[in-house]
Amino acid sequence: TSWTDSVSVAERVGTKRAVKKQHTRHPDWLKVQRPGGDDYMRIRNGLRASKLATVCEEARCPNIGECWSSKKGAATATIMVLGDTCTRGCRFCNVKTSRAPALPADDEPEKTAEAIASWEVDYVVITSVDRDDIPDGGASHYARVVRRVKELKPSMRLECLTPDFNGTSGLDGVATVASAGLDVYAHNIETVERLQGSVRDRRAGYRESIGVLEHARSVNPSLVTKTSIILGFGERDDEIRQTMRDMRDAGVEIFTLGQYLRPSRRHMKVARMLPPEEYDYWQREGMAMGFKYVASGPLVRSSYKAGEVFMEAILREREAAQHGSRSGAEAASPSDGA
Repeated sequence: TSWTDSVSVAERVGTKRAVKKQHTRHPDWLKVQRPGGDDYMRIRNGLRASKLATVCEEARCPNIGECWSSKKGAATATIMVLGDTCTRGCRFCNVKTSRAPALPADDEPEKTAEAIASWEVDYVVITSVDRDDIPDGGASHYARVVRRVKELKPSMRLECLTPDFNGTSGLDGVATVASAGLDVYAHNIETVERLQGSVRDRRAGYRESIGVLEHARSVNPSLVTKTSIILGFGERDDEIRQTMRDMRDAGVEIFTLGQYLRPSRRHMKVARMLPPEEYDYWQREGMAMGFKYVASGPLVRSSYKAGEVFMEAILREREAAQHGSRSGAEAASPSDGA
């Protein structure tokens, strides 16, 4: 059973008693410090002044303090477009669902972009719910936001964490977003292949998600691609390793791993809580496979310190290129005494 499921029932003696819930103490590695500091407060106040809600605050993300107080040039915020109600029902996700959510306002992309461009952050992740009720799944909506932000603030780095657009615009939708001017295309595989059907909505799939990531790169080879899996659903080590290999074969460059935390008793149970040292192991494994960057930890989420992760990946690539140039120059130079 899940570590969130520790419940005891008082014995009935003559009359019916209420169920008493015992709160299980969370492992120490799931504790974070309360966010604060000058950088955090400056960014928080600026974002709130724009009157645009961030996923960071709405979802009460435990990493908000780290992301908003990140290294200079890498402070990150995450915004959700296309509404707050999803047309799918993944068993791990706490987002509201409906077959026919309210349609987004036609001018939302421009208004959203103008608000984003005013933020004092360096990197913004744009994500959304699935919108199978919209003809193109919302792909053009994403593209309009990206294009307008880049017009207003070309220096801002943009990552789009998109649905698969399966059943709507499909790979054409992926191409629409990938060619809009973003810097990172992200789409989450979520779990290993065997568990796709029990974790994700039936309209999502392992091979379909690989196709999204491959197509984004084929449309725009300069894009950095990124994906994420959640651990604690009952996956085996060999399955995690195979998933990582499949992602590298698909050209994915940034990979994140984090712990599943059950949002409520309506959601699937946590099969296992992995200790930090196992996440450290997967980080090393991923880097050895050739990923540019791997973020791995119990509280890591797909957008975790995304700006810093992106910059680290780019810096690593530049350092490797510079090292290769120096090595080539040394090999080409005449030896002493020649």
